[in-house]
Amino acid sequence: MPGHPLPHTLGELRSTNQFSEARLKSRNVKDELRSNLIVRLQAHETLFPGIVGFEDTVVPQIVNAVLSRQNFILLGLRGQAKSRILRALTALLDEYMPCIAGCEIRDNPYNPLCKRCRDLIAERGDSTPIAWIGRSDRYVEKLATPDVTVADLIGDLDPIKAARGGEDLSSELTMHYGLLPRANRGIFAINELPDLAGKIQVALFNIMQEGDVQIKGYPVRLALDVALVFSANPEDYTARGKIVTPLKDRIGSEIRTHYPETIEEGIAITAQEAWSERGAAPIEIPAYVRAVVEQVAFTARDDKRVDKRSGVSQRLPISTMELVVSNAERRALVNGEKLAVPRISDIYAALPGITGKLELEYEGEMRGADTVVRELIRTAVGKIYDRYFSETNTQQIEQWFNLGGTVKLDDNQSSTAALADLKKIQGLFEKLSPLQVKVSDDPSRAVAGAEFLLEGLVSHRKLSRSEERGFAAPEKSKRKEDRDIEVEFDDWQRARRSGRGGGLN
Repeated sequence: MPGHPLPHTLGELRSTNQFSEARLKSRNVKDELRSNLIVRLQAHETLFPGIVGFEDTVVPQIVNAVLSRQNFILLGLRGQAKSRILRALTALLDEYMPCIAGCEIRDNPYNPLCKRCRDLIAERGDSTPIAWIGRSDRYVEKLATPDVTVADLIGDLDPIKAARGGEDLSSELTMHYGLLPRANRGIFAINELPDLAGKIQVALFNIMQEGDVQIKGYPVRLALDVALVFSANPEDYTARGKIVTPLKDRIGSEIRTHYPETIEEGIAITAQEAWSERGAAPIEIPAYVRAVVEQVAFTARDDKRVDKRSGVSQRLPISTMELVVSNAERRALVNGEKLAVPRISDIYAALPGITGKLELEYEGEMRGADTVVRELIRTAVGKIYDRYFSETNTQQIEQWFNLGGTVKLDDNQSSTAALADLKKIQGLFEKLSPLQVKVSDDPSRAVAGAEFLLEGLVSHRKLSRSEERGFAAPEKSKRKEDRDIEVEFDDWQRARRSGRGGGLN
């Protein structure tokens, strides 16, 4: 509560300037959102803290909708911060709002809707008790599911209330209010609107257009003061349900969200959301590891084997980064190392955080989720590798492997042991200057940088790597052998078709 005392009775409330009858009686919640938004725009304040990448696209459209006092819907694929944006709208409400104490629908003291509050004011006048509601309590959210009923949203008859109070069933005092009336003088959000049954969507028509609702069995219309906002996934329109046309027509603005448009925006979101500060061991996440994790999501969104209609949620890089950090943390704890530095191998270890978040097309299903994800990671590594090493000459490193050199980097291997193996590769650490990594650095940092360079060469097929993480020269001879066998087999098939017989020697 603020430092100065707030009025506790209707009489005290009337005597204030900020909460006077002239100011509050006709001021609805959309006016309140609009006036507070204007103040923040004039002060050049950030409207939605923590929302990255929407500053020039989504936010201006939301601002226009609020300034127009419109209800609106956020339309976008999963993992596009729709729910977070809706919840952030509470920042545009007043810090505290007065209402009649004990009222289920938070009645305006100067314009009460329910019979209980009208009777209370008639009985007690200026001594009517006043309660105060914080802005966060004025946000009511409902996840649309097929089992939602009109009674859940609007209300119904409450026979128990009638029995306890000795009231007739026809009395307004026996009404049980649903979520929508309980959101009076606040924001009511419905997530995944298409999942709401069509007949339930119809029940929203009146509140959307006329601004009132009628509770079952009562000839009473409640002129509610509610800002209605919705979210929906375009996939839902065909997969599970749809928004009925008359309801769509009543929604003021349809605002489309999107995934991060640049790697840098994605990195900022993941760094903000992923749990990476653990406290067990100091963790240092290299910039190239962050970039590769984010590039995996970007690559998946463009891959034809991944279902475009379903999308690739921003939760994918967030959960992947958490698993990457955990794998590095585990290795550091097991080996007694003071610093945990994630490597590219840790991204491969985060496979469980990726496979479950991809909806694959038929081709991807045939290849298998694990195979597709490994290929996505390899492609992502190659793209980020090019950012750092596009001008780097790696012939000396490649030659060392072509002359028979091999290195195996075990996932559980200590950084000191891995560094000793990597030092055998001629010219490797001299090429790490784009990463600002030196052989004299902490072993964890040096090993992570060296492995990234080797993984980049693997992605460009200049080296090969086994599933046991053994790096070696590319398997050129084996590929030539395979091609020779294929040619011989084709010749044998052609010979059989021509009737000459023949066979493979």
